[in-house]
Amino acid sequence: MIEEFKRFGLSDAQRKQTGVLQILGSIGLLAGYFFPYIGILSAAGFTAMMLIAFIVRIKIKDSIAQAAPSLIFMLVSAWLTIRFYIQPW
Repeated sequence: MIEEFKRFGLSDAQRKQTGVLQILGSIGLLAGYFFPYIGILSAAGFTAMMLIAFIVRIKIKDSIAQAAPSLIFMLVSAWLTIRFYIQPW
């Protein structure tokens, strides 16, 4: 991942921040099972993160095949956001 973040033109601090946000988001998704509002925020955060990842991939001129995973994860995260939102309380 260190080499990938260098290729993306991102700093070590941004790499570490991304890792922390991913861990917190994962915990938030698990907590969302009991507290749906936390699940909504976590899933929405992942959606935003994957949108940014997709934009970065396009900006550095990666192929569609290389950028596709970020797009797929963005769509899955968006679906989770919607599911947490419409879940009955």
